[in-house]
Amino acid sequence: MIREVSTGEMIGRSVTFLPWKRSCILSDILDLAHLEAGKAVLDAQALDVDILCRTALQFVQPRAQAKGIQLFRSVAGEVEGLRGDERRLTQILTNLLDNAVKFTPSGGRVGLEVTADATQECIIFTVWDTGIGIAPEDMDRLFQPFTQVDGRLSRAYEGIGLGLTLVRRLADMHGGSVSLESTVGQGSRFSVSLPWSPAENVAPRTPRASAPTGSRWARPPRLVIADDHESTLQLYAELEGQQGCQVALARTGGEAVAQVRATRPEVAIIDVQMPELDGLSAIRQIRADSEIGATPIIALTALAMPGDRERCLAAGANAYLAKPVSLRMLLAAIAEVLPGSATRHPGEETPD
Repeated sequence: MIREVSTGEMIGRSVTFLPWKRSCILSDILDLAHLEAGKAVLDAQALDVDILCRTALQFVQPRAQAKGIQLFRSVAGEVEGLRGDERRLTQILTNLLDNAVKFTPSGGRVGLEVTADATQECIIFTVWDTGIGIAPEDMDRLFQPFTQVDGRLSRAYEGIGLGLTLVRRLADMHGGSVSLESTVGQGSRFSVSLPWSPAENVAPRTPRASAPTGSRWARPPRLVIADDHESTLQLYAELEGQQGCQVALARTGGEAVAQVRATRPEVAIIDVQMPELDGLSAIRQIRADSEIGATPIIALTALAMPGDRERCLAAGANAYLAKPVSLRMLLAAIAEVLPGSATRHPGEETPD
């Protein structure tokens, strides 16, 4: 049995897309440097396969919508769970889907399929598209750092050619592999095969941290969300709005402080890399204000540099998350820092 839906089912209203900014490129470079240096560590846990796919598709939905590209997902009915690093697997799928949308003309189709083979003990994530395709002679070079298919494509499509290199490295970390089938002018299929067994095929009934939905909140919290990436900002606002939350938006650190003062939210979600006034400075200003200083704050970052968690917590954040952040992870973090949860003070590290 195959479950197949379009992303119109996931996000109802339109979401504005603006191109990814410089920090995403820096994030890819740093992630690759950590992997090459052997410093990256997997945080393996039981995961819900369908939620993993939905999350990755939600991250690319704004760009697909802007190009009139239909997004699809299909998960084999017998597939429910797997064990892996949620952030890294989301990164794999998001990079593949982002490339598929990038190289698919307007009006095309992009999809994510999941199958499993109990005999071979593997689960296969396949991202397909109806895009420009890749010539056989170019396939060997495609997974090398800073490589696109050719110079013309490098000029025609933004990016520096690290996404597929990260996909391969992250698949290697999970003990998996990546394969490619493509026909020029017709499209491509990238498949990531990961170790999997029927014993792992159980979707977690409860997340590691409690992640309420809107119906479980007696009163959905008021939020301030600050991020200079318009697509990310609108995506989080859309998802949190669907949970019943009242959301105020900010695009700079200064706006974040002003919104917290104006709306008195129960939780502020602040990106670290923002123009004019960075996120850490904004957090410090909030903490220094006696009227809003107790506001619970979740810090977000796309760079994930060593020591970032410590710097964010020292600045006064209650919790720290590295992008990409799934809806489940964000809801869990909000639940942890809301007043009335286990007592913690700014600067204390959130337990795993």
